[in-house]
Amino acid sequence: MVKTWDSDNPLKQWQRIANNNENRKNMNSKSNKTYEVQKPEEDWKKELDPESYHVLREKGTERAFTGEYYLNKKTGIYECKACGNEIFHSSAKYDSGCGWPSFTVPVRPEAIEVKMDYSHFMVREEILCAKCGGHLGHRFPDGPKDQGGIRYCINSLSMGFKENG
Repeated sequence: MVKTWDSDNPLKQWQRIANNNENRKNMNSKSNKTYEVQKPEEDWKKELDPESYHVLREKGTERAFTGEYYLNKKTGIYECKACGNEIFHSSAKYDSGCGWPSFTVPVRPEAIEVKMDYSHFMVREEILCAKCGGHLGHRFPDGPKDQGGIRYCINSLSMGFKENG
């Protein structure tokens, strides 16, 4: 029996996912969730520097190995740069070698929101601030096995840092 091109072909499966109306509608849209902190986009543009606005509000990504907090070893709390929501503690930060700050666990589960991201022909889990909906980064299943196996890969441009002491 001869298989046709689209039977069991991973590329065709990807095309079906990408062409699915529901997925296409949600690929890069902001969440339909109502967030505690909501502002018109013009206000976000005024309050955030252009690079942080691009990451937090337009789902951009900073270049690897360039972020302010990539090599930060200080003790403290990382917070959403847009709204001040505490998202990660420095005790959960580790060097994954990926070029972005990496964490094993958020400061509390309800501090973040996880949403499927089908953009750029990939299937990933996007991490959003649960308080304002700002894009923080992505979550991957390649973190330290002894700490749960999850890696939260977060843009420095999406965060502020409050040092302890």
